[in-house]
Amino acid sequence: MPFTTYCDVAQDNTNSYSKNSIPPYMKAISGSLGGIMEASCLQPIDVIKTRLQLDRSGNYKGILHCGATISRTEGVRALWKGLTPFATHLTLKYALRMGSNAVLQSAFKDPETGKLSGYGRILSGFGAGVLEAIIIVTPFEVVKIRLQQQRGLSPELLKYKGPVHCARMIIREEGFRGLWAGVAPTVMRNGTNQSAMFTAKNAFDVLLWKKHEGDGRVLLPWQSMISGFLAGTAGPICTGPFDVVKTRLMAQTREGGGVLKYKGMIHAIRTIYVEEGLLALWKGLLPRLMRIPPGQAIMWGVADQIIGLYERRLHACWVVDSSTNHIP
Repeated sequence: MPFTTYCDVAQDNTNSYSKNSIPPYMKAISGSLGGIMEASCLQPIDVIKTRLQLDRSGNYKGILHCGATISRTEGVRALWKGLTPFATHLTLKYALRMGSNAVLQSAFKDPETGKLSGYGRILSGFGAGVLEAIIIVTPFEVVKIRLQQQRGLSPELLKYKGPVHCARMIIREEGFRGLWAGVAPTVMRNGTNQSAMFTAKNAFDVLLWKKHEGDGRVLLPWQSMISGFLAGTAGPICTGPFDVVKTRLMAQTREGGGVLKYKGMIHAIRTIYVEEGLLALWKGLLPRLMRIPPGQAIMWGVADQIIGLYERRLHACWVVDSSTNHIP
């Protein structure tokens, strides 16, 4: 019985799920590996986005000018500032996002049919986004943004020497709560993003490729990337103000005992609108669109291959098991 070991293990790991479900731990693994690939490829765009959002005096004339200015004045390596917390953050974030979404989807499935409604898919995505925002995204992005907003070539002149030093300085100067600055807009941004993304990804898979979860088919990488890219476009447009406010709240410090400019999410939205105009709430939208949809394309291109491989092998086990049960 050459399939006995693998099939028995697979069945033990999935005995609480329907045969058409992928266990959460596999979703978590696939997401974390996809996150590593995404971070390595797209970090420069994230640095440019952050600099544009923090630019109140018009130093940068656009995406290309911002990237060229950073490279010229700070060196090309500056475009990868904050890579360590960004890569770690993406790896943990996607593991939690994909795993928790799978758990929530299982909870929202109809107990009799095993089917997931559109309403359940939206709520599962929103819940996964809220969890990742509170547990992982906010503290990692606070550190990342503080590192990215530093300008200069000389390390000794920079306030923060690295991600660990940055986190320690924030805790020392602002307390542990300082690592969760901007948590409210981050929760709203990520919850909305993930409810839209998971719903759209499933819809595009079905619409474009007739692919249903649990059918044993594995999409080609370029097919997964197209679905992921399209699914990643709606979120940045809808959540632009939350992202700008999040960045402003995370970037401000109490250095020198000064008073914080923004008192919270609503106050920040009002202040930015009054001082800079409505469009300022969508600052950095273009680099977000240049980063998030391609990032989702890369992540899903990796994740779907891992999930698909597991799904195909598990599907083969069920076929073998079914045929065996019918042997007289």
